[in-house]
Amino acid sequence: MSTLLQLTSSLFLNGGQSSQLSEAFVEGWQRKHPGGTIVKRDLAADPAPHLDAERFGSFLARPEERTPAQHEVVAFSDRLIEELRTAEVIVLGLPMYNFGIPSVLKAYFDHIARAGVTFRYTENGPVGLLTGKKVYVFAARGGHYAGTPLDSQTGYVRDFLGFLGMTEVEFVYAEGLAIGEASKQAALSRAREQLAALTD
Repeated sequence: MSTLLQLTSSLFLNGGQSSQLSEAFVEGWQRKHPGGTIVKRDLAADPAPHLDAERFGSFLARPEERTPAQHEVVAFSDRLIEELRTAEVIVLGLPMYNFGIPSVLKAYFDHIARAGVTFRYTENGPVGLLTGKKVYVFAARGGHYAGTPLDSQTGYVRDFLGFLGMTEVEFVYAEGLAIGEASKQAALSRAREQLAALTD
């Protein structure tokens, strides 16, 4: 039985365009995999705390030396990682805010990147431990950035996921959403055609 993990990060929650595109993909995937399991995590509605020295120290502490508070921090991270580990398909709704990824998504990334758990260092460099997964990223932007120096998201997200072992990453872009209604509808139509093709 296949498992899909849906991650959304729009400050508009389900009303965000990236969330709606990812939801449309999930609905198509569910029709194709009626017995599949879908796990949903809304990073804006239920955000991970931003990483600070105390939380980072919890990851570094020896398990037998952790305080109760540190055990809670690690247990929270472990739950996020287990969702990723058990999913064959990962769907990420990715809006662009001020040329970057949402801060709630960065906080989530900081809780799933753990040496010895989701990646390990070797003499030949780092090796990701979350392998064998397919990731679909639905990126919604107000302007046009894909393929330009101002697209700070694509390379970063691809590199981060690859660092953890997730190298099969496909992006679907909906751009120009803030330029005007015609531009918005055309972009959403193209994105929906692409996502429909992915689930056929």
